[in-house]
Amino acid sequence: MSTFTTKDGVEIYYNDWGTGRPVVFSHGWPLSADAFEDQMFFLASHGYRCIAHDRRGHGRSAQPWTGNDMDTYADDLAQLVRALDLKDAVHVGHSTGGGEVARYIGRHGTSRVGKAVLIGAVPPVMVKGEANPAGTPIEAFDQIRAAVQADRSQFFKDLTMPFYGYNRPGAKVSEGVRESFWLQGMMAGFPAAYFCVKAFSETDMTEDLKKIDVPTLILHGDDDQIVPIAASALLSAKLVPNAELKVYPGAPHGMCTTLKDQVNADLLAFIAA
Repeated sequence: MSTFTTKDGVEIYYNDWGTGRPVVFSHGWPLSADAFEDQMFFLASHGYRCIAHDRRGHGRSAQPWTGNDMDTYADDLAQLVRALDLKDAVHVGHSTGGGEVARYIGRHGTSRVGKAVLIGAVPPVMVKGEANPAGTPIEAFDQIRAAVQADRSQFFKDLTMPFYGYNRPGAKVSEGVRESFWLQGMMAGFPAAYFCVKAFSETDMTEDLKKIDVPTLILHGDDDQIVPIAASALLSAKLVPNAELKVYPGAPHGMCTTLKDQVNADLLAFIAA
């Protein structure tokens, strides 16, 4: 297994496939690097080096009680980039991972970054507030935390329905995809499953987005039931200088899986441009 150890002693697992320009993937909650396997296999097959780590507390990485916050996630990513001496990397973040990418650039700059891609990403900030009236009420995130504590196994199974848009009329449901999500979710440690909810919902990345000075692609489905587009991508596209926004009509949050061919093609075109 490929791993590195963070400055506070946490062992982080990562996949490293292919050769060429590095493309680094940051996954969503409560998943792992495996959530990006379709994109990684595709891009590695097209001449790129694809790297994805299991965020601390998730997947095959260690499960510390501490550090389940966006600053530490970003610092872990920075340590991965330095450990592998990656340069001119393309950073791709989905959902919570999009917040990780934004905070990474906000804290560590773009000296090693060539491009950025935010997919169904949580920035600027998810929770509803005076500055974000279109956000999601804090009560919704309280309910997620309560569900994690009550029966997270059942909660993760139930979450797959809106996550992949499987609760929409005429949706073609893959039980295999649902089981993969459940498996990845259950590999996450209980502390990360609980504490990361605050990290992805309450962290304000408005100022981080303004610091992104590399070509940026924002992909989002307009039927995203997990991270509604009005309070995320539509705002981020205005904050990131010269960002390119591409809206997928009718697409769900888990579009990297349900619409993988379209996402893969858009990623390849953006990276190669």
